[in-house]
Amino acid sequence: MNDVQRNLTTRRTVYTFQDKNVDHLILENAFISANNAPSHKQTNPWKFYILGVETRNKILPHVIDLARKKAESNGIEDVEMAQERAVSKIIDPPILIAVTSKLSPDDSFREEEDYAASVCALHNAVLYLWEMGVGSQWSTGAITRHKNTYKAIGIPEEEERIIGFLKAGYPEETTPRKNKKKDISEIRFYLP
Repeated sequence: MNDVQRNLTTRRTVYTFQDKNVDHLILENAFISANNAPSHKQTNPWKFYILGVETRNKILPHVIDLARKKAESNGIEDVEMAQERAVSKIIDPPILIAVTSKLSPDDSFREEEDYAASVCALHNAVLYLWEMGVGSQWSTGAITRHKNTYKAIGIPEEEERIIGFLKAGYPEETTPRKNKKKDISEIRFYLP
């Protein structure tokens, strides 16, 4: 197995991170890797917004409100605990990045292609980070779609779509893959 294949095979989603800063150069190189993703017509539709403490704090009221509503609708009695967990997901990661893709309201096919390209860019960054010992989690929770998140971060929602938050840092632990991947024969088909 070569280094690329090993990186692809060993990568895991990381949910807890060490309280340790990620070197700025590693992060910048992840963005260079992201920027080398393929994009049809060279639209390069992705953007990465690194959220500092001030920006994270701006979205917390909405995080707390969404967590409360979700807990109540799911019949969770300890709403305060649910809210604390939601706040932790925003505050605790050493790095929190809002990843966007360009919108094309008049061209749904272009928008779909740009979304696919943006996901490729995001994955390039994730794979580079993993190679450098930095774990990550791509989150597409309700806060990433909330209009107040766009306002707090300063993302023009008529021009860009947040496709998720990327949480990153040095893993607290790396757990073995829990779910079994499909057998190759279930996903690959040679046609005549």
